Amino acid sequence: MILSPVGTTANSGTANANAANDPAAMQDRFLKLLVAQLNNQDPMNPLDNAQMTSQMAQINTVTGLQTLNLTMQTMAEQFTTMQQIQGISMIGRSVLTEGNHLTVDEQGAAKGAFVLGGSASDVKVEVVTPGGVVVDTVDMGAQAKGRHDFEWDSSKYSGSTSDLRFRIVATDKEGAVASMPLMQSQVMATGSSAGALTLTLANGEVVSYANVLGVL
Repeated sequence: MILSPVGTTANSGTANANAANDPAAMQDRFLKLLVAQLNNQDPMNPLDNAQMTSQMAQINTVTGLQTLNLTMQTMAEQFTTMQQIQGISMIGRSVLTEGNHLTVDEQGAAKGAFVLGGSASDVKVEVVTPGGVVVDTVDMGAQAKGRHDFEWDSSKYSGSTSDLRFRIVATDKEGAVASMPLMQSQVMATGSSAGALTLTLANGEVVSYANVLGVL
């Protein structure tokens, strides 16, 4: 049987690369060099203890850093794998991200959510067109600080619901209350960008998993 020189060279190159990055192999090479240096030192000017201690400290530092790098690399690979598994489990589920688009189901129910920065004595959800024309209003009354869901029956609306948006009008006795709109959308696929998990939503948007504010 004739061995392939290409395969042999590739295997040899891989082995050499592994040996070069192995902390134990690095320390072994250093000790061999140190012993050779001691054997060939000038008897009239021998290596003093301070120099030996300094060199030992240097190799220990390099070995420690190399070990730390390998550990961090392993942890990063494990984290990426966990993200991928987590992403697959998200497919088919609905998530909440910042945005004001309404999600309309097959029964004509338009859904959305919002977060209030404080308690409000009066909260209204205005359904609007892209141009800002109010189509309808959902009166939600008094609401506490935090996240709230709402639903609007779009069956009576004769226009296209695909572009409808909503805005929150929340007030208390002192004036307007800060709010953040949340849109609901189903996860269709997952991916990654710069090592971070991304989700492709049913509305066509691609969002970072870190920007998901709720899972339904």
